[in-house]
Amino acid sequence: QVQLVESGGGLVQAGGSLNLSCAASGSFVAISNMAWYRQVPGKSRERVAHITHAGTPNYADSVKGRFTISIDNAKNTVYLQMHNLQPEDTAVYYCFANIRINTFDPYWGQGTQVTVSA
Repeated sequence: QVQLVESGGGLVQAGGSLNLSCAASGSFVAISNMAWYRQVPGKSRERVAHITHAGTPNYADSVKGRFTISIDNAKNTVYLQMHNLQPEDTAVYYCFANIRINTFDPYWGQGTQVTVSA
């Protein structure tokens, strides 16, 4: 049973910072890439940042220069450092990973709430 377990998140004032982490656990062969998405009620899920196994990051325009994604392959963990948070960053943040047991398949974390007050 593969699981993505997220931690971090919470309530912060505008301009503040938060850190998220997501660890993959269970029995699997490999992880090809990991990402963070976010979703607000009534809207589709939006990819915030993505990182390859090799460590190459990619960001949504809305978070460039404020968010940093990183990966620790030894710990099967992806991190998201979020700085200068704004009210529009308020959402449920989901961890995503492509994980191989027999084939590569998508896995999602349970989601963690990030709330930024004005």
